[in-house]
Amino acid sequence: MSASVDHLHERVLDAGEPLADIMPSAITLAVMLRHRSMAAWLRSELEGYGQATELPPYRHDVQGHIVARSPQYGWIPAPIDKHQLKQLGHLDLRDGVASLERTCLSCRKGNGHRISLPPERLLELQQKVNLSAELAINISRSTYCEVLRTIRGSIFLWAQAVIEAGLGGDHNAFSKEEKEAVAGLDNPIRFWREAMASLDRLPVPDIREAGFLERMFGRAS
Repeated sequence: MSASVDHLHERVLDAGEPLADIMPSAITLAVMLRHRSMAAWLRSELEGYGQATELPPYRHDVQGHIVARSPQYGWIPAPIDKHQLKQLGHLDLRDGVASLERTCLSCRKGNGHRISLPPERLLELQQKVNLSAELAINISRSTYCEVLRTIRGSIFLWAQAVIEAGLGGDHNAFSKEEKEAVAGLDNPIRFWREAMASLDRLPVPDIREAGFLERMFGRAS
């Protein structure tokens, strides 16, 4: 088993590299460095979060738009006021990275992804907005992209910090001294907070838009 911090650092900057393909290498590196907290966070991001698991803030209460199904016009914006939208038009994003990337690829820029609500949440929302129509929450493509760029940016910042600590290059193993030198970097909260605060300045790429044929035939990956 070999790990290259430099290669990982380069891959997160490559728009052609899906984040889901990069993360196993990041997990391998974290395990080799004995960065247990980082490895656990990376696995959660890759596999998705369970309903009982506390989410990082970039996935929690993500704001969207409430839409209603009209018999005549299909899905349209629900007739609610701004206060109701701010109070009720949000949800948690618990899906793994691969699912989030597929959603981004399948959406055109300026559009979003409609998420159906479980029956109990639907009933609660209908009662609160006083509508009997079927309701859903639409999350914009840009919101999904921001979540993915935050994760990618966190890995970029972590890999950069490991390199700056002198552990660049290929490694089949790390010495006890090398692991001790970067022990303080086993802190995913530090890196995702930094990524959230500096996302507009980070060089990590956005998610490309799938072509017409990919959207038609489901070849987005």
